[in-house]
Amino acid sequence: MTTPGAQRRIEATPAEVFAVLADGWLYPVWVVGASRMREVDASWPSPDARLHHSFGVWPMLIDDETVLLEWEPDRRAVLEAKGWPLGTARVELTVEQDGMTGSLVTLVEDASRGPGKFLPKPARQAAILKRNTETLRRLAYLAEGHARP
Repeated sequence: MTTPGAQRRIEATPAEVFAVLADGWLYPVWVVGASRMREVDASWPSPDARLHHSFGVWPMLIDDETVLLEWEPDRRAVLEAKGWPLGTARVELTVEQDGMTGSLVTLVEDASRGPGKFLPKPARQAAILKRNTETLRRLAYLAEGHARP
């Protein structure tokens, strides 16, 4: 993806970061906007597996899903996040080893289909960057918590 993304150094190894990503039930804990999990495909985290989640705030919850497109353990994950009526987004997480115990995590997202695609790119990227900065903060809390002895 050529769109710049949110980036954060996390005090956890790539394996520890991916342990959080591999637990589909944690999705609404680290993804801003996701409210609850309804189901995680038994094949998660393999390509084409789905996370069945809801987004929004009760009582205005919308049921939708996220599909795993690519999974390179400890390195990269690509997802297609659906959030209708707003649309669908392609989300790419890359994780690089940073020092002995840390990781540099980059999260790049952009609208791929639906009404969100019609917003001017600078406007939608400004909103996405703020959201993804908080998403990475939440991911860091989980990964760093799991990394503690």
